[in-house]
Amino acid sequence: MGAADVVPGVSGGTMALILGIYEELIKSIRSFDAIFVKRLLSFKAREAMSGVSWQFLAALIIGIFAAIFSLSRILSWLLENRPVFIWSFFFGLVLASIFTVGRNLDRWHLGTCVWIALGAIGAYFLVGMVPLSTPDAPWFLLLSGAVAICAMILPGISGSFILVLMGKYKFLLDAVNNHNILPLILVATGAVVGLSSFVRLLNWLLKKHHDATMAVLTGLMLGALRKVWPWKVSGATAAQGAGKALIVSQANTIPAHWSQEVTMALLLAALGFFLVLALNALANKGSSR
Repeated sequence: MGAADVVPGVSGGTMALILGIYEELIKSIRSFDAIFVKRLLSFKAREAMSGVSWQFLAALIIGIFAAIFSLSRILSWLLENRPVFIWSFFFGLVLASIFTVGRNLDRWHLGTCVWIALGAIGAYFLVGMVPLSTPDAPWFLLLSGAVAICAMILPGISGSFILVLMGKYKFLLDAVNNHNILPLILVATGAVVGLSSFVRLLNWLLKKHHDATMAVLTGLMLGALRKVWPWKVSGATAAQGAGKALIVSQANTIPAHWSQEVTMALLLAALGFFLVLALNALANKGSSR
């Protein structure tokens, strides 16, 4: 999940669905409720911790942050120097995810197809939006964290891409690489506030409207394929400072001719595709024990 969250266009929520832990993740976050806070304020720490799924979340958070801090530098280099390869791999991941997540639907009918279509259309237009230039003020970093975490928990909508849209992705990636802690604390604080509110809505939807919710989530990943398509042509640019240009729009294209790069890209996409199938089979095997 951490590796996926670093790349704009790939959702950690997608990885949670692939690995079969998505609904457990939502329930675990939801367990940190008003009762938990009340017990903590009453100095009943042991009682408070016994009522929440802290072991599951602690293991997950450690893994996510370990991936972010260990992979952010190499992923940043790959995105800048080998974008076709990294996007090809993640295209295979997301494509396979659509099939694996779609199997979680109990029944297929016209309504299911409509919800999938709505999710796909929404994600398609969202990932095509143009990134903005925004302030680095503390209040905006808090807001960025709150909005991005809501997207990060949704399959198909990347929290990293929301940060790109809000003009904060490169800023925060540099903060991670340079160990600039204050911006990361502000974003993390906003994320905690945003997640605690949004996850309650998502938990209710999964309980009351499971198939419709899963159909929308499947559609979100389908629409997100627009973002992770490997071959792109840059459009408009804007000044970024220090003589650099920031690409603010891109259009998907197909390779003009066959090359070693195309071969490698297809192999990486196949690797990502079959990796998802293997992870899903492993998750199913573990859950059946």
